[in-house]
Parts: sequence; C-alpha cells; structure tokens
Amino acid sequence: MLISSRHSGFDHPIPSDITPRSVYEDRRALLRLAAGSAVGVAVSGWAGGQSGSGAGAAVARPGKLDLLAGATSGVPGGVTMEKLTSYQDATSYNNFYEFGTDKADPARNAHTLKTAPWTVNIEGLVKKPGAYALEDLLKLSAQEERIYRMRCVEGWSMVIPWVGYSLAALIKKVEPLASAKYVEFVTLADKATMPFVGSRVLDWPYTEGLRMDEAMHPLTLLTFGMYGEVLPNQNGAPVRIVVPWKYGFKSAKSIVKIRFTDKEPGTAWNKAARNEYGFYSNVNPDVDHPRWSQATERRIGEGGLFAKKRKTLLFNGYEAQVGQLYTGMDLKKFF
Repeated sequence: MLISSRHSGFDHPIPSDITPRSVYEDRRALLRLAAGSAVGVAVSGWAGGQSGSGAGAAVARPGKLDLLAGATSGVPGGVTMEKLTSYQDATSYNNFYEFGTDKADPARNAHTLKTAPWTVNIEGLVKKPGAYALEDLLKLSAQEERIYRMRCVEGWSMVIPWVGYSLAALIKKVEPLASAKYVEFVTLADKATMPFVGSRVLDWPYTEGLRMDEAMHPLTLLTFGMYGEVLPNQNGAPVRIVVPWKYGFKSAKSIVKIRFTDKEPGTAWNKAARNEYGFYSNVNPDVDHPRWSQATERRIGEGGLFAKKRKTLLFNGYEAQVGQLYTGMDLKKFF
C-alpha cells in the first residue's frame, strides 16, 4: 500500500516516506518458544513478544510454530510454487502505521507491543458472541489445514508461507445470523505500546471489513504465523487476517474485535481517502489509483527500485478461485 496524499483532515506520509527502498536489517529481537504442548508452546512464544529491544538488537528467530498440525493446504490456490520472499525481507519491510509510516518503522518499534494475554471479542449479529482467548482460537486449528506460500500485494509483492486456517472455521463456530452481511475487524489501538496511535495519519482504531462471502472463502486466512514460526510483532502478532487477492491493507493486524453487521463497515483507508481506496480493494490492474498506475508491481528481494516490474494479475492471480464472488459487479465502480 503506497500512501502519499493529504486528504480528509488526516496527515498522510509524504512521498519520501512511502517510496520503496532498501530493506533494513535492524529488527526487533524475538524470543524462542519454550518447550511444552502445541498450544502452550505458541502462547509462551507470544508472551515473550513483549520483551526484546529496538533497532540494532541481535536478531533471534521466534521458533517453530507447531500449533497447527494440519497438512499443507489442499484449498485450490492455497499453494504456489513461486520462490518465497526471504524471511529477512518479509519481516523488515512492513506497513503497520501504529508503529510508524516508514517501511522500517514497524520492525524498529513493534517490540513494545504486548501480545499476551490476548483476547478477540466476537460481537454483533451472531448466536455465540463472546470473548475468545488466543488459545481458544488456536484450538480451532485441529482439523484445519495450513495455507502455504500465498502471494500478497501492498504496492510491492511478496510470496509468504503463512500459517493459519480458513477464517470460515471461526465464523461457523460463532453462528452468524441470516441478517449478517459483513464482517468488521477492529485492531488494537494502544497508545502505551503503539507510538503512532493518536497521530492524524488515520482515524484510530484501524478497522477493516469484508463481505460475508469474502470472509467465508477458504483462502481468507486467520493467521498466527509465517515461515513455520510465530508471527513477529511487526507482521501483526498475535493474530491477523490474510486476504491474498486484495491489497495488503485489507489484512487487519493484531485483531481485538470481530463484529458481524448488516451494513458495510467503514474501513480505515476508505474513511481517510474515499476517492482513492474503495471498500473492496481487490488487486485489479485495470483500476488505477488516482495518482499512479496499478498495472505493474515490484517483487521485494528482486533488485529494489531497479527491479524489472511485473504485470499485476487480476485478483493477484487468484481469479480462478475468487472471480465468481464478483460476477456482475462493475469492478471500476466497486474498487
């Protein structure tokens, strides 16, 4: 996601803040997971996420994520054989505006995020609302599959092996009412641990939303890890959404609330710049941003600013899997 405008009373980053640049090597230190049961290992790893140091700290990988015992995804499109983006690049070149607007800021600043204990509140038009502890969400993974090597696009592109399961499993558990048409995701907005919350970049807390059929699609992923390891703080720990056919800002990080509603929810970038960021935010090479073409993209790790651009694929290459969701829609109007 590339943002450089000033609109609707929010201060957007200037172009120098958002231009793609070399990947930074300073990244917060992550504690390794302690020994124990599958869920216990994972939770102890997140509990350690509140410690660590900032820029210049020695890098420690967080350790294996064994909580999802399922096999590699059998969901059509859930696996691509494209070359993986390096872990270094994927964890040090991020958008997470709660920790700063520069691509290196999240890795430098997110060590302050406290990820344990963690609760996700389910509310709205459901039969089973309530507070779900992280371990409750993890237990749903027993019969689910890993989604592996998904492409993702945020103005640049990466190929990341996410670890999680289809959000549909959680949705089915909480039993939405027939009147629920949309799912809203609300992320943590804690000024004490997120230094840029309160800035005028966005209207906090950061919110995102999906239509119910989008949320129920098997490629929409409730995500707890990447590269077989616990999510680093800068990548949205301890739980985030991944929607691989949409631009990256649709994938809410550090989620604390999931709300089911009958009305289209306001989303962070749509509220900040409605003429630039639509509710759907599907990857579409035929719909330009008002200030730049979206017909091409750069792949992180392939030469930086001087890398040869790739043609952007409709729905990020997942047209065969998700195109039917938008049959009959004018995708230039509903962008």
